[in-house]
Order: sequence, then structure tokens, then C-alpha cells
Amino acid sequence: MKHLVVLTGAGVSAESGIRTFRDSNGLWENHRVEDVASPEGFARNPALVLDFYNQRRRQAREVAPNAAHLALAGFEEAPGWRVTIITQNVDDLHERAGSSEVIHLHGMLNRMRSVNSETEVYDCPGDIEIGSLAPDGGQLRPHIVWFGEMVPLIEDAAEVAATADVLLVVGTSLQVYPAAGLLHYAPSDCRVYVIDPHQPAAGRQGVRYVVEPASTGVPKVLQELAAAE
Repeated sequence: MKHLVVLTGAGVSAESGIRTFRDSNGLWENHRVEDVASPEGFARNPALVLDFYNQRRRQAREVAPNAAHLALAGFEEAPGWRVTIITQNVDDLHERAGSSEVIHLHGMLNRMRSVNSETEVYDCPGDIEIGSLAPDGGQLRPHIVWFGEMVPLIEDAAEVAATADVLLVVGTSLQVYPAAGLLHYAPSDCRVYVIDPHQPAAGRQGVRYVVEPASTGVPKVLQELAAAE
């Protein structure tokens, strides 16, 4: 069985209507990234940070998976293929499309955890407020990997990338590390496709660039893979 590994970034979610992480002005939803996506920002103004992610969580519920999400989920039915998605996105659009094997490098909006523990994670069906406490008595916070925090699943993701027969890199600038470094864990004989209208440099030989949005580029490449078998 061949292994298709897919690294997805903000460009995939953007086509469903979720704002990309950082706009051209360096702000995220009109906030300085340092204020809403860092431990220091949370320490300074936890109410602001909780409200910010409560709004992001509500927004994510209002959108639907797009053609890229659906095509990746559908490819799990292709004979002879296993599909693993490694995503930098914190929404659950891959799961809602039907993908069964998804690694969320940067956490998930619909999960939360205590400030006292990185490992005890809970479903987050609604808003988190100041005074919302975990069973251990600690303030609840979003289960999001902020700048300056460790990426706990990066080793798992590297192990997966190392088993890829085909690697799709979709909708990511390849500027955010350690996620961008996963490209270099793929075997030397792995076929690599970078699907993005901005054609980010992959820093690797033999990469095929598909200069299109995810919603058209992903189905096109998957059709090619299926036809080639």
C-alpha cells in the first residue's frame, strides 16, 4: 500500500472562509499576533485571548469543508492508498469532510486544556471564560500551540513524513517552523507536489509545483495519482 502524506496550511481553510493566520499587515483579525497567540499575551490579558478564540471557534462552526478537504477525504477510498494529513490548521474541516487520519500540529479550536497541563485535553463545545476551570482547578485555555511553545506532535509528524511515497504540500507558505521542515523528512525518492497559487519555494529538488488554489489543485493531482496506478 502506498502512503500519501499531505501537509496543509492556512490556504486550505481560507477557501472555506476562515481568515488566514497573518494578513499582509502583520495582524490577525486586527490584533497583534503577539497579543493573541503567545503565552505572554495570555498572561497580560487572558480575557482578550479567550474572547479572540471564542470568536474564532464560532466562525469555524459556520463554514464548511471545500473541494480540497472533500477530495482528500474521498481519496481514502482509492485502492492501494493510505492517506495521512498533517495540518497546521486549528479547525476541524478535514475531519468534517471525512478524513480519518489527521495530525493537528498547532492544536484545535474545539479542544481546551488546563493552564497546568499540556496533556489533559477536553472537548470545547462552547466559549471559555475567565473562571472556567479544568478538573485540576486550573484556568482553562484553548488547546492551541502559541508562538514560543513546543509543538508536541512534531516528532509523530516527522515519522509519518518519513514513510511517504507521495507528499502533497498544500496552502502553506513553508515559512513556519518546525512544520515547514517536515518536507525534508520525506524520502529522497518520494514524489513531492506543492499546490499553492503563490508557489512557495520548497528547497528540494524534483518538486512539481501546481500554481493553483487548493480547491482546484488538490482534486487535479489526486486524479493524476489515481489514474497512474
